[in-house]
Amino acid sequence: MTMFRRGLLAFPHAVAALLLLGGAAADLFGPQPYMGLPLLAAAPLIACVLLTFRIGLAFAVLACVLSIALDLHLRRPATALFVDLADVLIVSTIALGINRLLHRQGRYLAQARDVAEAVQRAVLPDPPHRAGPLAVAARYETAQAEARIGGDLYAVQTTPYGVRAIIGDVRGKGLQAVSSVSVIVGAFRQEAEQAPTLAELAHRLDSALSLESDRRRETASGFEDFTTAVLVQIPPDGDAVQLVNRGHPAPFLVEGGTVVQLEPASYELPLGMMLPETGAGGSVSAADVFTLRPGASLLLVTDGVTEARNQHGRFYDPCTQLPAGEYSHPSHLVDALAQDVSSWTGNQRQDDMAILVLTRTENGPPEPTT
Repeated sequence: MTMFRRGLLAFPHAVAALLLLGGAAADLFGPQPYMGLPLLAAAPLIACVLLTFRIGLAFAVLACVLSIALDLHLRRPATALFVDLADVLIVSTIALGINRLLHRQGRYLAQARDVAEAVQRAVLPDPPHRAGPLAVAARYETAQAEARIGGDLYAVQTTPYGVRAIIGDVRGKGLQAVSSVSVIVGAFRQEAEQAPTLAELAHRLDSALSLESDRRRETASGFEDFTTAVLVQIPPDGDAVQLVNRGHPAPFLVEGGTVVQLEPASYELPLGMMLPETGAGGSVSAADVFTLRPGASLLLVTDGVTEARNQHGRFYDPCTQLPAGEYSHPSHLVDALAQDVSSWTGNQRQDDMAILVLTRTENGPPEPTT
């Protein structure tokens, strides 16, 4: 059954033609009369569902002509000829109607996907290819390719304090998650220019999400409660990277063919979970600081990467699974990771996946090669 399904989707022309030939052979050589009639009727049905209207119409005409020719060849009475033709004609007409409906629904779906993609790009534009001493590359893939919209986020911005970046994952999916993404990305764009420290920036984002959540709760409109995130700051000289982790998978440092996870001294609560007794998301720690040498890359991901499972239920670990080697441009690292996660899961991802790579360069970012 599986092989038939694959063949049906891969070679619909051949399947429809085989049904016509099979119907003719069954009528000519079958032990019972009219054995081929269901196959003749099925041919235009398959063609209309999987192919264009014109091709479906051609198969419908061929099925009708073949039905008449077989009945004449077998010298069946005129009543049988008209009944057989009516059967094939009715099924063909229904199939052509289904083709029109499928075409119309496909057009509406394509329009909806284009709108969703436009919304996603407006809320989450591609980051710059260059920011301060860094070359930048990113990718966003939803768990379902037809969705094109989700709740992962990233942003990169050059500020008076150096390059600041964020990667996060909003609780939930779909349009409600995008609403939260728009709030946190907008707040990051504004506050990244003003907050003197990453801890203060995290607190301001925390406040923005909490206030928006309270406002939406009053109007009874949907709003996701919290967002896991990692905030990044890299000074203009690029020598170090500061990280504040708010309940998000820890970033990775890719350098010299090795991958090391940069675990925080302590994980803070996600953004948007302000505690009444502290007025902030728990106790606010100082940022963790790590060395960033020339050529090294900071790899930030969402749990669509770290929680991707293979057929045995094992989680993907970039430290051990990411293909070893030097990545001359951050886009190469993004491509390698995305392809490796896809292979690990057998192209069956369970969650949205966002990847952001910041590579320190000395004389400007190298151009990616194909």
